[in-house]
Amino acid sequence: MTGEWFQRVASSVPRGFSRYYILELLAAKPYTGKEIINAAIEQSDGKWKPSPGLIYPLLGRLLDEGLIEESKDGKYQITKKGRATADDLDAINKIVKNQLDVLMRVKNVSKFVVIDLIERMSMMGGILSQNAARMTKDETQKYRKFLESEIYKLDEQEKQGKDIKID
Repeated sequence: MTGEWFQRVASSVPRGFSRYYILELLAAKPYTGKEIINAAIEQSDGKWKPSPGLIYPLLGRLLDEGLIEESKDGKYQITKKGRATADDLDAINKIVKNQLDVLMRVKNVSKFVVIDLIERMSMMGGILSQNAARMTKDETQKYRKFLESEIYKLDEQEKQGKDIKID
């Protein structure tokens, strides 16, 4: 069971990753679609080769959502709205990394619980990635506050030396 799950997860890019990979890439500088594909191949040492059938429709959706814009020379660049979305995702990413760090340090958490948590977080990340662009600023703030309060609770329990129980 674990082997099948690991093969499925390890052999592909997580759902929603491509969208935010493009936003992060364009936050650094403008790229053409072909340059985005080449950058992905180079950065992954050839392990991820996104097809034009993935990248160009995704660029179209990002354009429609106002997260990127196309310049006259055919390069795509991130907009203010796109940069804000990328910044929000960075904050959420930090929160999730902190949560995983705490979970990995807890001695009584078995590998199966961690695998289950990672799978659930991956599903949640996929849902978030699909809906993040449509979330209002208020919804984003509420979600951020919720995640931050959960991390705070975990940090406080860890500081007090309490066992963190996962149901």
